[in-house]
Amino acid sequence: MAERLKNLIGGEWIDATGDASRPILNPADGTTVLAKVPESTAADVDRAVAAAAAAFPAWRDTPVVRRCRILFHCKELLEQRSGEIAACMVRENGKTMAESEGEVRRGIEVVEFAAGMPSLMKGDFIEDIATRVDGYIYREPLGVVAGACPFNFPAMIPMWMFPVAIACGNTFILKPSDKCPMTGALVASIMKEGGLPDGVLSVVHGGGETVQHLIAHPQVEAISFVGSTPVAEAVWRAASQAGKRVQALGGAKNYIVVMPDAGLEETADAVIGSSYGCAGERCMASSVLVPVAGGDALVDRVIEMAQALKLGDGLAADTGMGPVITAEHKRRVEEYIQIGIDEGATLRLDGRDARAEGLPDGFFVGPTVLDDVTPSMRIAQEEIFGPVLSVMRAATLDEAISLANATPFGNGNSIFTASGGAARKFRNEIQCGMIGVNAGVPAPMAFFSFGGHKRSIFGDLRVHGPDGIEFYTRKKSVIERWPETGPSGSVWGK
Repeated sequence: MAERLKNLIGGEWIDATGDASRPILNPADGTTVLAKVPESTAADVDRAVAAAAAAFPAWRDTPVVRRCRILFHCKELLEQRSGEIAACMVRENGKTMAESEGEVRRGIEVVEFAAGMPSLMKGDFIEDIATRVDGYIYREPLGVVAGACPFNFPAMIPMWMFPVAIACGNTFILKPSDKCPMTGALVASIMKEGGLPDGVLSVVHGGGETVQHLIAHPQVEAISFVGSTPVAEAVWRAASQAGKRVQALGGAKNYIVVMPDAGLEETADAVIGSSYGCAGERCMASSVLVPVAGGDALVDRVIEMAQALKLGDGLAADTGMGPVITAEHKRRVEEYIQIGIDEGATLRLDGRDARAEGLPDGFFVGPTVLDDVTPSMRIAQEEIFGPVLSVMRAATLDEAISLANATPFGNGNSIFTASGGAARKFRNEIQCGMIGVNAGVPAPMAFFSFGGHKRSIFGDLRVHGPDGIEFYTRKKSVIERWPETGPSGSVWGK
């Protein structure tokens, strides 16, 4: 019988109080039950918050250098067990081993960044702003903070959040995806093994109701969220109305614009990686290809390379693309393909009947290409979150930029060109938060901040990097005066 996952509260793995749970299936075979994830109740959330609140004063008062020494040790353990984390991710998420290993690496990079907090969290000081009066500003942690994470990056996205939060002196409650909860729990167990005090990092499993309980709890000071745009907006509204800080990252519709002077092979290879990596289940996937003034040879080459991707279990070394996360999501992606056809797009490559050898019940959708897509089509405006590439044609760079800017999202867009002038124009005029120049996935490193514009983000601050520190701390200004000769007498008259 599959194990029922437990919550990490106060340093102990304990059962959720409610009876409700759902199975976690291996998406590659569609039948193996890996675990059962509970729906944590309000009582479970209350218990986790109480433990985090109890741990906060001592953790806040722990010198930042000591906090970061613990993070350095945790980083070493994460690196030593990175293969175990990646394999767990492959089983419950479906992505390939190479993709999973890369994800773990990017998550560990945020731990590395957070371990430099002694220099990153410094304040400001001015001496003698008036006679014998000094002024300074310093940062302090918020208290108990929480993060709700999606299924598509079950190791990296939690590590976008909690390393920065706890390095700043907060205590953190992680709510992993209920579709992909095992990886986040494993990462948390390694952090506990690395020396985090009890209550500094907690895990509560569950779905939307668990998130609602966290938002409503008066002792939770801030909420971080990554997921779809409708849910991100709902979280932002609810948390803001509750008086909390909130950063909520939503969906995307990312464009790759290709100029006539771009190299064919390197561009096609980048399109394949960006569009079909992780089965297209990522907010940085490029789902619309816009060749400028032609592009037939590029589209043909992309189709040829996509047809060569082998579907299969991500643990197999020769697998080029794994399944999508659930049977329900497979149906949703296939419905979008049909919507595109019904709206007049030309189906150049159909992934709906794709099968992986020996895995007849797996949740596979093969690489798909829809050509002759127009801006008014739903497949050009809505996030599909699967291995579906739409092709739109543009006569000029101006037209291509207009097409990309016409979507409600603004996460990450890329241009492929040999022209510095074209790249500069694209950079200045495109409406998004992350831009790639001859790079298909323009995700910034940990020491920068990650996040988009428009309906790809709700809230003012992005994740990790400088914005992460700003989000998880608040500033205090101090005006300090010490008389040169000392006090003339006690205020108590003694």
